[in-house]
Amino acid sequence: MLKFDKKGLIPAIIQNAASGKVLMLGYINKESLEKTLQTGHVWFYSRSRKELWEKGETSGNYLNVRAISKDCDEDTLLIQVDPAGPTCHTGAESCFYRTLDSDK
Repeated sequence: MLKFDKKGLIPAIIQNAASGKVLMLGYINKESLEKTLQTGHVWFYSRSRKELWEKGETSGNYLNVRAISKDCDEDTLLIQVDPAGPTCHTGAESCFYRTLDSDK
């Protein structure tokens, strides 16, 4: 059984199924997980806007689900996807394109 936090959220690591590259980290609640399973596209819960959102809804850069795994503690998800374009809102392939010593 998945272990959601006190706010009803669980972190989800998004990974490119073909390359293995980590694309982003987002938070999912039970409702967004259900929508993800139903649609085959990743849905998240926005902690700032306090609403569900489908990745790619405005950009067209959907994250098409290939597989969903849970970690050994059942408190984190790994979602392997086929991205339909860049994942980051900046246009980068991944949200993890900067190092700590980088100011860009």
